[in-house]
Amino acid sequence: MEEELFEISATMVTVEVRDDRTGRVYRRELPIDYYETANFLKLSGENMDGSVSQIVFFTPRGVERVKDITGKGLDHDRCGGHGHE
Repeated sequence: MEEELFEISATMVTVEVRDDRTGRVYRRELPIDYYETANFLKLSGENMDGSVSQIVFFTPRGVERVKDITGKGLDHDRCGGHGHE
């Protein structure tokens, strides 16, 4: 039985690209911190001056959660009002 994952993390990523002009595939291992949950994917590394740089990509689920906590979400309870009268 496969273990259920709630987060994925790594300190190295492999990038694979296909060159538009030649069609050749290139692979590079990069020292980028990778962190993923059901809500987002975060990539962290050093920029040209050595300071930390990060980029975050939200999943559709993560976008909905951000809307909820900022008051821009649905006007009804997704859970069906569990426990509310």
